[in-house]
Amino acid sequence: MQARIFRPARTAMSSGSAKTKEWVLEYAPDSPRDVDPLMGWTSSSDMNSQVRLQFDTKDAAVRYAKDHGIEAIVFEPKPRKANIRARGYGDNFVPTRRGAWTH
Repeated sequence: MQARIFRPARTAMSSGSAKTKEWVLEYAPDSPRDVDPLMGWTSSSDMNSQVRLQFDTKDAAVRYAKDHGIEAIVFEPKPRKANIRARGYGDNFVPTRRGAWTH
């Protein structure tokens, strides 16, 4: 059984960092997904593909995998640059704004 340990990235629809603090252990699929010929739905007989375990730290996830004999690959997260402007969001609405209004 092979798994991967990673920290999920933020969603593309938000700039917040919710659900990105915990580490996740997901199992790699053992078999490819099958397509139902009648309805076109995809399915799998691999029940481990539904398991997604969350841990507070990377060490806890690695220790769990080691204790249960799971071969795990750890993916380190890429650091995120801070997007902080001098005056923040309110700078868009000040009367002394120098740039053109774009929206």
